[in-house]
Amino acid sequence: MDEPLLRMVDAVTLAVPTLEAGLAFYVEHLGHELAWRDDELGQAGLRCPDTDTEIVLTTSMGAEPNWLVRSADQAAATIAAAGGSVVAAPRDIPVGRVAVVEDPFGNRLVLVDLSKGRYRTGADGSVVGVDPSGPDPEGTTP
Repeated sequence: MDEPLLRMVDAVTLAVPTLEAGLAFYVEHLGHELAWRDDELGQAGLRCPDTDTEIVLTTSMGAEPNWLVRSADQAAATIAAAGGSVVAAPRDIPVGRVAVVEDPFGNRLVLVDLSKGRYRTGADGSVVGVDPSGPDPEGTTP
């Protein structure tokens, strides 16, 4: 392998009962800024001031690290070939592809590539589209 598979922590997902409750706590009380919100997915991304890593509040997932990779498909295959397992096969998401794997020790990893771009948001932070000409449409850098 020419380079490490896991590029950086893209996000840490945190389960919340509703986006409103999560945003009240993390934005109003802890001071994080809303980066984007997608009510259809039940997710909202919050900025962390000293990193590109986001906190992603979610109503449909557990607490898991999301790792940025060049290709979710290739990363999932590499982990499976090395003795891990694929929990959820790679699938399309608005900004690229995602897969969920476990290493041989039972640690769950969410693998994300940004092959379609980055979220474009309105003034209120709501997702209004995907910008393929954003800072990293191919998921090669954070």
